Amino acid sequence: MQELLAQSGLSQIQEGKIVPGVITEIRQNEVVVDIGGKSEGVIPANEFIDIGELQIGGTIEVLIEKVENKEGYPVLSYDKAEQKKNWDNILTKFPEGSVATGRVKAKVKGGLIISIGVDAFIPASHVDIQPPKNLDQYVGQTYDFKVIKIDQLRKNVVLSRRELIEQQRGEKRRLLLDSIQPGQVRKGVVKNITDFGAFIDLDGMDGLLHITDMSWGRIAHPSDVLKQGEEIQVMIIEVNREKERVSLGLKQTTTNPWDAIEHKFPVGAKVHGKVVNLVPYGAFLEIEPGVEGLVHITAMSWTKRITKPSEMLKVGQELDAVVLGVAKDEQKISLGLRQLEPNPWDMVRHNYPMGARVRGKVRNMTTYGAFIELEEGIDGMVHVSDMTWNRKVNHPSEVLKKGDEVDAIVLDVDPSQQRISLGMKQLAEDPWSDIDAHFKIGDVVKGTVSKITTFGAFVELKDGIDGLVHISQISEDRIEKVKDHVKPGQEVTARVVKIDREERRLGLSIKAANYSSEQLAAETSAFEALNRDSSGDMMNLGDILDAASDKK
Repeated sequence: MQELLAQSGLSQIQEGKIVPGVITEIRQNEVVVDIGGKSEGVIPANEFIDIGELQIGGTIEVLIEKVENKEGYPVLSYDKAEQKKNWDNILTKFPEGSVATGRVKAKVKGGLIISIGVDAFIPASHVDIQPPKNLDQYVGQTYDFKVIKIDQLRKNVVLSRRELIEQQRGEKRRLLLDSIQPGQVRKGVVKNITDFGAFIDLDGMDGLLHITDMSWGRIAHPSDVLKQGEEIQVMIIEVNREKERVSLGLKQTTTNPWDAIEHKFPVGAKVHGKVVNLVPYGAFLEIEPGVEGLVHITAMSWTKRITKPSEMLKVGQELDAVVLGVAKDEQKISLGLRQLEPNPWDMVRHNYPMGARVRGKVRNMTTYGAFIELEEGIDGMVHVSDMTWNRKVNHPSEVLKKGDEVDAIVLDVDPSQQRISLGMKQLAEDPWSDIDAHFKIGDVVKGTVSKITTFGAFVELKDGIDGLVHISQISEDRIEKVKDHVKPGQEVTARVVKIDREERRLGLSIKAANYSSEQLAAETSAFEALNRDSSGDMMNLGDILDAASDKK
């Protein structure tokens, strides 16, 4: 029986034994091998480095993991046969510290399984300089690894690709630092992007490309210019060999567009650009790569009242502009949009000549006057002193309100300052030029109280002329508060006691309204007796009455 087994070869088919086998079939995902048993065994294709190198009829050595499985087929492994054969040679072939070439077989928890003749393990932290987020990308790839630890008892081998890369980079760094010089242009790969710049791998060491050296123009963030992994040409700006630091420049590899800026964009030239940034005071237009000009908010329109640039422009918009000024040393260009159109103020003197009567709407008021909109973007201003002949106006709201339609006369036009002066009172004759024809001292008049103050009450008379009743002229008795005796809107009778042409105001007396001629004459005589140097003119009747009140 033993002789028959020996002749058939079945005595060699034992679990754990390495035996030769003949390849009988090569399928897409597996290889069929005959080891001389009752049935053929199947080996997964991924156990072979290159299944294309196998041939039907070829002989390979395999490890018998099981003589028979449930289906009666032997379980074979080519890879484990190789490992078993190679393990005895691993110490001499790949001692600790040596470099081994291996193929990544699979991803496992914490790292990768590498085939270097035997299965070895590489932790994820040792796969690359930066621990990769996805280990699947390495499966099936072949790399060089450094053997960092061998455990003979457990038959474990630990590898590191990172240490090998660092060692190689260290050698390249020394060679690079010896040869690199400022002004050289080198090829590099974008390794990492930060808010302040990017680190460029120069194949041996990293250099810093600061954001200010990326472009001659404005950059919001380095990622607007570069992408991680991108290959670029950079110029060496500075080398610090002691600290092993290199400063790089990208814009320095191109010509500075500002060198001949005044010839490219002379003052008055029309340019085309794209809005790249909006700020409270204007908009920046890129008129060529690396060259931006500022359109100030005041140079956007002749007539529109723009409070912020976004009312008229938006980022990314393309438009034309006119060059207003160039400051090469400061790398600044001033642009204008409104200069593309005729200035409507150039026609203002023709459209609104002095003396012309105009009509407009009250658009705005200030403490000194009211702005009247004559047409879109063209305002005229009525000063408080030109609103009425009859009284002094302290604020335009005493006469006008926003939105009122008013008529006025053009008093002055200054296109250079974009100013038109208007007058409302000039529409009528000045009643004070002939005041004596309307009022005389001693006249008894009627009017309406228009305003109360601490010192008296203003009374509106005919023709809109105001008169002031001083607090001392309201009553024979001494009073403390004017509002306790007269009210706004109240009709009163008073006597004209003073005419002040300079202040354009009448002095009135309520208490003297009922004085007889004899009473007025008596008051006047008493005043003249006290003041012999006085002229006694009726123009001083108000002073006479005041003095009489003080005497009482």
